[in-house]
Amino acid sequence: MTMFSRKASAVSPDIKPRPGLDDVSDEVLEIGRNRLVVVAAVFALAFTIIGGRLIDLGVWQRIDGGLNLASAARTGPLARADIVDRNGVVLATDLATASLYAEPRRVIDPEAAARKLLTVLPDLDYNELLGKLATDKGFVWIKRHLTPKQKYVINAQGIPGLGFRDEHKRVYPHGALLAHVVGHAGVDNEGLTGVEKRFDDQLTGAAPGTLITSPATASQPLRLSIDVRVQHALHEELAKSVAEFSALGGAGIVMDAKSGEVVAMVSLPDYDLNLAGSASSDARFNRASLGVYEMGSTFKTFTAAMALDYGTVKINGGYDATKPLRVARFTIRDDHPKARWLSVPEIFIYSSNIGAAKMALDVGGQRQKEFLDRLGLLQRSTLELPEVGRPMSPSPWHEINTMTVAFGHGIAVSPVQISGAVASLVNGGYGIKPTLLARDGVESKSRRVIKPRTSKILQRLMRLNVVKGTGSKAAANGYLVGGKTGTAEKAGRGGYQRKALLSSFVAAFPMNDPKYVVLAVIDEPHGTKATHGYASGGWTAAPVVSRVVSRIGPILGISPVDEKSKTVRNALFMPVKSGGGRVATF
Repeated sequence: MTMFSRKASAVSPDIKPRPGLDDVSDEVLEIGRNRLVVVAAVFALAFTIIGGRLIDLGVWQRIDGGLNLASAARTGPLARADIVDRNGVVLATDLATASLYAEPRRVIDPEAAARKLLTVLPDLDYNELLGKLATDKGFVWIKRHLTPKQKYVINAQGIPGLGFRDEHKRVYPHGALLAHVVGHAGVDNEGLTGVEKRFDDQLTGAAPGTLITSPATASQPLRLSIDVRVQHALHEELAKSVAEFSALGGAGIVMDAKSGEVVAMVSLPDYDLNLAGSASSDARFNRASLGVYEMGSTFKTFTAAMALDYGTVKINGGYDATKPLRVARFTIRDDHPKARWLSVPEIFIYSSNIGAAKMALDVGGQRQKEFLDRLGLLQRSTLELPEVGRPMSPSPWHEINTMTVAFGHGIAVSPVQISGAVASLVNGGYGIKPTLLARDGVESKSRRVIKPRTSKILQRLMRLNVVKGTGSKAAANGYLVGGKTGTAEKAGRGGYQRKALLSSFVAAFPMNDPKYVVLAVIDEPHGTKATHGYASGGWTAAPVVSRVVSRIGPILGISPVDEKSKTVRNALFMPVKSGGGRVATF
């Protein structure tokens, strides 16, 4: 045993223990983990490189002068909500279309591709098209808003590097009928003019099927106060007169006298909203709301209301209009002088500048300014359009200004302001704010501008002017039209131009309970044989009002009445003091 022990002791240092199973497993697992880490790192690096490249292509790389691939790959501009009239008739809507684009880097033969495309899109310019296809850009638009047939034929040609994007195209079923009200959207479906621009945020991205009831409500179709039937009548009759009198253009408005809703608004010349890109600057100009003009004798309506409401003159009072008024270097005269004392009704129906000037002097310049401001004539209209003109008034307001403003000279306002101011005078005396949003005839009684009695007198004066005065050609049998003519010389180089007139007629009906105001303006009409060479408001604009009222009365649910009935006569009777006598209206 002793010997054996020594041998074992001698060899023990050279003998190593054999590894166990647990040690082997740990080693294998460690190697596997290391390999997995390496593989994961490789994949992470690869994804990082790919992701970075995608970000570079999709976000940072600029294509076609500012358009990037990320934005180009969108499905197109957001859809816009419909615009409808007060009765739900569609005025503007979206159609789904396809637009053609190219990735020039992938176009194999630019010349052949350009020739093929021209067989389907002949309106494109070959050199311009070739210039787009022969670049190294990643994206270029070829043509927006193709027809289904064009898309089909181009797709069938199989040209490498071309593609289509789904988009929305704005269409206007009524063409030019509502050009200056609805306005138009551009190729990217962004509102550029009119209601389309004013309510762009509310219209963009909205879903169909519901109704916008206020400007603050989004995602609903926009319902306007316009009635397409009334708009058509006004447009047609105004266009007839513009053509008949070889005028530069015209403007017309029909407004609800109690709510301020604009039921129709026309500006001529106009343009087809579906072809807005080819419209002239003159056709784009909105004469009804953006244009501001010296409106002439229509302002005598405000002067009479002002003097009667302040009590500086009674309805049976009057002024001496025997001689022209001379103030410094200015002379104020009547166009058709009576050369005698005139009562207030006579000043109105004979449209006496002298009488109106003296009436305003009695009121005073400061109160005149305050009165016109209450009627909304000294600040921009609140009409919901971006195209709204700023009125021009004297500053400082001298005595001569008080006199000339009394008959509509030296102050310029828009037709929509005139309509709103007249509505405020005849509706019982409540100030209204013109609107293009449907209110369903809700009356505005929040702010009184004149006394009820003054409003009643104004109704009778305006009716008297149609029965016996300068507005006789505005009469529409059964509808009790009342109104006031306006004929103003347009200002130009060297002063006023005697042959360049702005002729107008502002009316309300029925005058026993005024519901609507109608305004017609003719820009630079020329007299004809039928008018004996005259181009004044009574000869050119008043007949427009007559025809419009006759057409829209039934549409608006206003029944004609017997104008000679005792009830009507009593409601509108206006005694006129003249040379010591009294003359009734009928």
